[in-house]
Amino acid sequence: MHLITIFVNKKLVIQLKNIQKKFKNKIALKNLNLEIKSGEIYGLLGANGAGKSTTINLLLGFIKADNGSICMKDPINNLKIKRDKLGYIPENVNLYPYLSGIENLDYFSKIANLHFNKSQLEEILISCGLQEDSIHKLISGYSKGMRQKVGIAIAYAKKAKIYLLDEPASGLDPYSSNELSILLKKLKNQGSTILMASHDIFRVRETCDKIGILKGGELVKEMYSKDVTSKQLEELYLDFMKN
Repeated sequence: MHLITIFVNKKLVIQLKNIQKKFKNKIALKNLNLEIKSGEIYGLLGANGAGKSTTINLLLGFIKADNGSICMKDPINNLKIKRDKLGYIPENVNLYPYLSGIENLDYFSKIANLHFNKSQLEEILISCGLQEDSIHKLISGYSKGMRQKVGIAIAYAKKAKIYLLDEPASGLDPYSSNELSILLKKLKNQGSTILMASHDIFRVRETCDKIGILKGGELVKEMYSKDVTSKQLEELYLDFMKN
């Protein structure tokens, strides 16, 4: 049996080995091999339909691989990491429009059995880039970028071991997108492992330590971001998409 293993060698490592997934007659992932180390931000770069979301949904346990299994282990206690220790940020964050930003954060935190006082909730939202004067306003009046920041705050509040992000910068203006990069690097420095799926070449290059290009469910290229410029990455990406 092919395995997906998230194992530890002193530090947390995520390893996907020979993963295959098919939806009806369409191959979503074909022999995907991927490894991510603790404290590393890995950018999975690819066009729509490349298999990025499928990879994340497998790790979240929303779907199962046709071949393989998923195991997540903590480097400290060597126990499996459960789903409540994963932070997930989707492209479109679903929030309650007639609750404020802070009320949404409070509600979703309590669902995760996390309890914060008012000042702690405010601090989390501000840390995730939401302006202080927006915290107590209704979500119905938020822009998409502001809603995304509340979604990021919900994941951030969990102090997760692993963060899985699916197009997290979608709808963010350049300033907010840069704030997201800063936050992800902060999480990295705290020891979290991050997998970010995106088709935003510049943001992936600026944010991630390691980059993988996914095409048609296959990982066709891997590199460290320090080894390529944004221009070189764009050229590589376009070449793979053409061929």
